[in-house]
Amino acid sequence: MPNTETTALTTALERDYGLPGAALERLPIGQVTVNYRAQCPDRTVLFVKHYPAGADLAAERSAIAQSRLAGEHSVPVATVRPSRAGEAIIEHDGHAISVWEWVEGRTVEDGLNPAQQRAAGRALGTIHHAFASHPAAANASSKLKRWMNPDIPKLEASVDKLLGVVNERAQRDTFDEQALRTLTERRAVLHRIPDLIADLPPLTTQVLHGDYSAVNLLFDGDSLTAVLDFLPPDPFLTAYELGRIAFDPRAVALHEDWITSGVRLVGAYLETNPHLPAADVRACARVALLQLVTSLYGVKQHYVEPGLLQDDLDGFWLLRHAAAQRLLERLKEVEAALGEAATQHGR
Repeated sequence: MPNTETTALTTALERDYGLPGAALERLPIGQVTVNYRAQCPDRTVLFVKHYPAGADLAAERSAIAQSRLAGEHSVPVATVRPSRAGEAIIEHDGHAISVWEWVEGRTVEDGLNPAQQRAAGRALGTIHHAFASHPAAANASSKLKRWMNPDIPKLEASVDKLLGVVNERAQRDTFDEQALRTLTERRAVLHRIPDLIADLPPLTTQVLHGDYSAVNLLFDGDSLTAVLDFLPPDPFLTAYELGRIAFDPRAVALHEDWITSGVRLVGAYLETNPHLPAADVRACARVALLQLVTSLYGVKQHYVEPGLLQDDLDGFWLLRHAAAQRLLERLKEVEAALGEAATQHGR
């Protein structure tokens, strides 16, 4: 039976998009928006994104513009369907939604295969090449300054607080035990962060996709059918986005050949963005590692403010932690392999 929310959304679809009688099915995806599959009477299938109250809709519209820009450079993206008034996002009775053409495909949850790695690398290279001259690149990023200067005592205190919450539980479940182990291990390596940062070379910054990860890539077999969920233009480290997908936690934690697969993706990236300096290529794994070890994403939500799909976040925390441990242990080997890849591509 439709609830108040879906009733409001179906009304908005009829009034603002000329889509009467759409049946909505909530999809178990997304940590920020609530997402639906809309089946229309004429058998048209659409994707409906419902933004939470208080969402920065100007930023969301800017993100949609980024997706369109990538599409203009032959990156496979989902196409937003404008409302009758030509709007990318509409507001109706306190609800804000965007409507997208449905794209067939699935996200890969256990690590990309070689063909998928190459497709993901080439698409990201195309995005970075297309966004390299974006006017927003001139804007200073406060996020970058914070990232390069993490507050280690604050991180340690956050870990200690979470450990305290778990230890105070009268009865602990399986995840509690996993959290105790992983948080203790994380606490033990935080002192290494300053040296990891100090050894970084000067790195390139530019406008990026913003959230280029496996959950935002749709594949039909080995074919990349859509890159999803661009963020508003905010310049950041190119090596960050490259390293994040090349050394995706799923690949690093679940596969023994993760170094080979990461370097394969980077090689494909350089085919479409050959001008990235070798220093950025070599540093991308270190940057990915730093992002992992300075983040408590997943476990923090579990004990402080659960996310929309907290079970997924719990699993992702465990994967991210395992990936951080592996990257830390074999960082020199990874950087040597990346340096060789950069040389082979003439960087």
